[in-house]
Amino acid sequence: MRSFRTVACVLALAALTLAACNRQPSPDPTAPGPAPTQDTPVTADRDEHSYAEPDKVVIDDLALDLDLDFDTRTLAGTATYTLAWRDDSADTLVLDTRDLTIERVEGERDGQWHALAFALDDAHATLGSRLVVQTPERDTRVRVTYRTSPQASGLQWLTPEMTEGGILPFMFSQSQQIHARSWVPLQDTPAVRYTYTATVRTRPDVMVLMSADNAPDAQRDGTYTFTMPQRIPSYLMAIAAGDLVFEAISDRAGVWAEPTMIERAVAEFDDTERMIETTEQLYGPYRWERYDLLILPPSFPYGGMENPRLSFITPTVIVGDKSLVSLIAHELAHSWSGNLVTFASPKHGWLNEGVTSYVENRIVEALFGKEFSDMEYVIARDALEGEIDGMSDAEQALALRPGTEIGPDDPLSGVVYDKGAWFLHFLEERFGRETFDPFLRGYFDHFAFQSITTEQFVDYAREHLLAPNPGTVTDEELDAWIYGTGIPESAPRVLSPRLGLVDSARLAWLGSAQLPPQQLTGEWTTQEWIHFLEGMPETLSLEQMAQLDTAYQFTGTPNGELAMRWYPLAVRSAYMLAFEPMTEFLRSVGRMKLVMPVYTALAQTPEGLALAREVFAQARPTYHPITAAAVQRIIDQARPETSPAAEPPADAG
Repeated sequence: MRSFRTVACVLALAALTLAACNRQPSPDPTAPGPAPTQDTPVTADRDEHSYAEPDKVVIDDLALDLDLDFDTRTLAGTATYTLAWRDDSADTLVLDTRDLTIERVEGERDGQWHALAFALDDAHATLGSRLVVQTPERDTRVRVTYRTSPQASGLQWLTPEMTEGGILPFMFSQSQQIHARSWVPLQDTPAVRYTYTATVRTRPDVMVLMSADNAPDAQRDGTYTFTMPQRIPSYLMAIAAGDLVFEAISDRAGVWAEPTMIERAVAEFDDTERMIETTEQLYGPYRWERYDLLILPPSFPYGGMENPRLSFITPTVIVGDKSLVSLIAHELAHSWSGNLVTFASPKHGWLNEGVTSYVENRIVEALFGKEFSDMEYVIARDALEGEIDGMSDAEQALALRPGTEIGPDDPLSGVVYDKGAWFLHFLEERFGRETFDPFLRGYFDHFAFQSITTEQFVDYAREHLLAPNPGTVTDEELDAWIYGTGIPESAPRVLSPRLGLVDSARLAWLGSAQLPPQQLTGEWTTQEWIHFLEGMPETLSLEQMAQLDTAYQFTGTPNGELAMRWYPLAVRSAYMLAFEPMTEFLRSVGRMKLVMPVYTALAQTPEGLALAREVFAQARPTYHPITAAAVQRIIDQARPETSPAAEPPADAG
């Protein structure tokens, strides 16, 4: 999940994957992928973010039967698990929950349901509550009747006034990293994969969608059924309900959005089918049948979320010129790296996001040219090099060695995205695409529908990439990239002539106050404007700010990537003319990546902190719980005039 690669790397989960395969023949891209099986390996490297005990028993299939109530802001009903027992001595099922009301638990024996004893522990601030179900007969089916809290951390409920159309309410989930447990009791760890079905009942004037088999011709009738036949981890479970309509892009891809947004979204993302075809040519068949996009309200906390079959997308990337559509390439790439081959726990997050960021860039290069993809690489890498200097040694490593424990959101930095992608680019350069591309494609085939660890990746890469090509990359270089600090000296350096011209234009203006000619800036893309703003001094004079604003209308820009860079500069430079549009921006957008740099800048002075508190009080009802918690931390931890600038926030998938 993630916004688009060209921006400062601050994103959500994990980073790189590289993998390998014996040079086996590549599968036919038009052939269906193999049927998934419950063969996810259980490793000693446990997921410390889950109470589950998958070495004893795993959920094989989940059946949901839920009522979705906008008035009470709750989901209520049953979750029925088909279990696969792995330990003959086990007699308990342990599930993760957060703020759930558990009404009863039952087991099925001889076709009859009978009550099971259960205990719900006191809540842990991060992990929620452990639900322990006594299963002395080792029932193969267990059913939990439960209800969510109106404040569930993985759900956002919007009134009609908070939506694009303003007519019907809206609800959507965000399960990553460990928020699925707030709306379904689960083994909430990526180490466990399961199939699922669902029946959802709600008011008949809204459309309900899930990360499953949404029918393009589905009709609103108040009862919706879903099937997900491919095995997924819990963080990829998703649900949304609102005033949603569908328009096709191709036979297998399309857009769901509110009626007022649908035309703009389809026009912006009409290259989606070409992206799918490009990725299939590189890395094998798309194995999830459909690939649809759901355009969410602007309160969605991330750029995108790679929910299988239905990527959740922020509307902030719909700017009319397709300059931010690499977000779609990123979320689509997750259909191979992340959804198909998944990290076993957040400490291995680079196995999702780094590979995805690399694949994203290959898609962008194939569709829009190397010049464009190089700009994105340079911007991301420049941001990473600026960010990594302020990190601890442990934070600079792609992966943590076995035995190291972390918080579920600790890996959320540009390291897991951009250092991971950089590592893959290093391997591509050393081995050549003629060797590396089949290797990566084979990796996806070999580990398809499995959740793996860094150590499994390393072993596989050594056997299938390093050993067949001796002397190309040493074990020491591999180890330095994965577990070492900083950026290795072996890192390839991409240059962008177009961004070089931007640097020259900025330096010339700073020295002479002469703006670059319009015939130059008139051709600039969002990427070039990002680079222009990111290279500015910490502060500018009011005269300089006014000159830029008059020429380029940064204040009030509808492009969030520019707003998130312009408004902090305006705060630091005391450019008061930008403050009213800035506060409106904070009230209308809930994407963390875009709003947190502004709040961080405001929190550096007493006056700014007071304004941040005032705006946040107004905006908080429209923010997703994840965004609200992140902004609250900035305000609570602020030490005006003494605090260093905070790292940029994580963005998606």
